[in-house]
Amino acid sequence: MQTSSLALAAESDLIAPPGGTMAPADLAACRRMLANGSRTFLAASHLLPRSVRDPACALYAFCRIADDAIDAAPPGGIDAALAGLRRRLDIAYGGEGGRPGGDAVDRAFAAVVHCFAIPRALPEALLEGFAWDVSGRRYESLAELQDYAARVAGTVGAMMALVMGTASASALARACDLGVAMQLSNIARDVGEDARAGRIYLPLEWLRDAGLDVDAWLAAPRFEPCIGAAVARLLEQAELLYSRAEAGVAELPWGCRVGIDAARSLYREIGREVARRGCNSVDRRAVVSPRRKAALLAGAAVRVRPRPRSDAAPLAATRYLVDASVAAAKASPRRAVEPSPGRVAWLIDLFERLERQDQRGAARSAR
Repeated sequence: MQTSSLALAAESDLIAPPGGTMAPADLAACRRMLANGSRTFLAASHLLPRSVRDPACALYAFCRIADDAIDAAPPGGIDAALAGLRRRLDIAYGGEGGRPGGDAVDRAFAAVVHCFAIPRALPEALLEGFAWDVSGRRYESLAELQDYAARVAGTVGAMMALVMGTASASALARACDLGVAMQLSNIARDVGEDARAGRIYLPLEWLRDAGLDVDAWLAAPRFEPCIGAAVARLLEQAELLYSRAEAGVAELPWGCRVGIDAARSLYREIGREVARRGCNSVDRRAVVSPRRKAALLAGAAVRVRPRPRSDAAPLAATRYLVDASVAAAKASPRRAVEPSPGRVAWLIDLFERLERQDQRGAARSAR
């Protein structure tokens, strides 16, 4: 069921950051933009507590603008597109002497980053990840691949943890773990689609050690045992991070725990489905059945309960995101999240955004 933009605007709260507010008209503009191609997010956003839903819309709208700007850049124009986006960040963060002027999404984004003390390092890293995707960058090692996943997914996990009022180092580390795990699952699932578009995300050293000529394989991609072995290794790494992220659920507000745990389970299942198919994601794309999704959601609703905190150190790839977020949070009071059991869906949307991003990247590579 779709909801009109007027109704969405009418129900919105004002967000009051230091030095300004996110006006209903600006929030409505963000939602109108998302309604064009991001209807799933708009539907999911109504499952969020209002204190999270509105800033999530503003953050997501800015991410969409950034992704679209880099995607639309002509050959050789990526640096110019990035420079323009960084100027917008300068203004949003006060580096050019004030609030954004004419753009409603920029004004809403500026309000949110100030209200929730979101450090600039997070959106800056996200922009860098978008640029890496467009450039067709390859990753030599698992560590380099984690650097990429930290940018395109760990950043969003950290931003949303801050919006949900969770700012401990352990919680932020686990939020980044979950984002990285999701991205690794995404990569494991989409090996075939990426290869047919001339892209490969699997660590190159794993493939070379197995005797694979990567460029020759990309010219005629087919399932090989060494590809399956690399996918299995990637899924093992994702499993470690999903297990670590489970402890982070306990540090979320009560109203967020069921939704986040359900999202963790749903996306983890994608990797397990790839494994059940012999790690062959070249010939066929793994899909989790609706019945299985329903069972996982039901299990998450029953399972969520207090868990011990995890003191595991952040991944090397995400440490700087965690450190920047903790430092910013210390200088800002935390906002309480209203109770809303089972209504958080921002992470499920992130899954879909990552999938859309990869599909668009594949289309760009095929041109």
